[in-house]
Amino acid sequence: MKEIQCFFCSQDVHDIDYKDTELLRGFISGQMKIIDPRYSSVCARHQRRLAQAIKRARVLGLMPFVRA
Repeated sequence: MKEIQCFFCSQDVHDIDYKDTELLRGFISGQMKIIDPRYSSVCARHQRRLAQAIKRARVLGLMPFVRA
């Protein structure tokens, strides 16, 4: 079985910016839930940073909490 590398590790991204909503939308389902790292192939470190960035963007009104 081939090991899939984390998207952020392969791009050499250290900080995930909460203002980059186009990138964050790729890791959210149609019901606006954060996608499980097993399906999004994100490592544990970047999954924590991704979740924090998505939550910050939601609180600041850059992304919706629920589907409109």
